Amino acid sequence: MNTVLESNIIPTGKPKWLRVKLPTGKKYTELRGLVDKYKLNTICTSGSCPNMGECWGDGTATFMILGNVCTRSCGFCGVKTGRPETVDWDEPEKVARSIKIMNIKHAVITSVDRDDIKDMGSIIWAETIKAIRRMNPETTLETLIPDFQGVERNLDRIVEVSPEVVSHNMETVRRLTREVRIQAKYDRSLAVLKYLKDQGIRRTKSGIMLGLGETEEEVIQTMKDLREANVDIVTIGQYLQPSKKHLPVKEFITPEQFAKYEQIGKELGFRHVESGALVRSSYHAQKHIL
Repeated sequence: MNTVLESNIIPTGKPKWLRVKLPTGKKYTELRGLVDKYKLNTICTSGSCPNMGECWGDGTATFMILGNVCTRSCGFCGVKTGRPETVDWDEPEKVARSIKIMNIKHAVITSVDRDDIKDMGSIIWAETIKAIRRMNPETTLETLIPDFQGVERNLDRIVEVSPEVVSHNMETVRRLTREVRIQAKYDRSLAVLKYLKDQGIRRTKSGIMLGLGETEEEVIQTMKDLREANVDIVTIGQYLQPSKKHLPVKEFITPEQFAKYEQIGKELGFRHVESGALVRSSYHAQKHIL
């Protein structure tokens, strides 16, 4: 970790607007039972998402493919980094079956980065979408993809299976990209989003986290950069430190500031803007296909 960051004073205690009610409701209880019974792997549960109850109640869930070990070591992310296991070629059918068992209306698929394999996981990505389509023809899809190192052939595999929404997160502003997303590049992520739109993806989407030391001007510039790349949807949420080994929270952004960013996003022309402390990439994802 950057030694300068280690010496900064970290805010103590979470503000009241970050308190989350435990998920409840009939639909949530049913899905939780299915996940436990069939040992289904959802990011909702493994990531302890604060919006799990609301999303599951709306028939939306997020699944992670290509294992749970990432080849990158981003300073904000709680996913383990290291050498991943070999690709499970049965995974597309397993994910499609999970979606069928849970009767999911809108599925979000994401993955770790797989820079260790030639296609960077794009083939499994495409096969997973195809399997979901075969087994769940009424289910709509959002794919939250890595940058695939910007390789167009890998991106083309996603374009060819045509999810309703394709998302790739910027995560932070230009100045902080190197320390927050160590192996990623700000301009490469923008180029990926622009390429997807240029190739005919109907809805493109990106997300950024706040509270890492960015300024208001930098956040607005990032939003402008996304609009220049013809991105349709942006999500803006509060960064929360997964462990003491990760980047510290520099600031808890107020609800008023999130509301300001939402208004600015609308003025910039985004089709959908989700801006709030508890907003995550897949928050209200089912509405973003419209």
